[in-house]
Amino acid sequence: MSMKIQTKDLTLTAVSAAMICVAGPLSVPVGPVPISLATFAVYLAGAVLGPKRGTAAAALYLLIGIAGVPVFSGFSGGFQKLAGVTGGYLAGYLPCALLSGLGAEMKTESRAGRWLLPAMMAAGTLVLYAVGTAWFMLQTGNAFGAALSLCVLPFLPGDAAKIAAASLLAGPIRKALRMQRVQ
Repeated sequence: MSMKIQTKDLTLTAVSAAMICVAGPLSVPVGPVPISLATFAVYLAGAVLGPKRGTAAAALYLLIGIAGVPVFSGFSGGFQKLAGVTGGYLAGYLPCALLSGLGAEMKTESRAGRWLLPAMMAAGTLVLYAVGTAWFMLQTGNAFGAALSLCVLPFLPGDAAKIAAASLLAGPIRKALRMQRVQ
């Protein structure tokens, strides 16, 4: 039985990494940082798989992209993308998935607990923004205010919508996966 659970965990992690790989290139260039569906997939991976497997899925996505597969925004790939001006946002997927997963594991059915998952996704987004914006500032020499207006403020409404959608979808997906019997 342990082997079956381990196989299921590996499969779900790989499928979640693939989901991020499919969502990542789908982006709209709006400045130095594109709008991408990858954050939605990262929220969902963390919330559905939990902190360890969700973070592993995000890490696998990054490794696939670093290897040169065009899974980053605009169908790009390679280490140079991670080392470039938006690389900090890519690295920020790791703590974002971790915090989203922690939020899913701590979620309770109480009225206040229902807000825990989106709050933890928002906390993950805050860390993602912090890492990405700091890296962007180092790479470009932009001041904090300029970096904030270019790299954070335009993304707040979209990320709020992605958090809402991922929060609503995560519970039913987790429930469906638990109900599936491993044979």
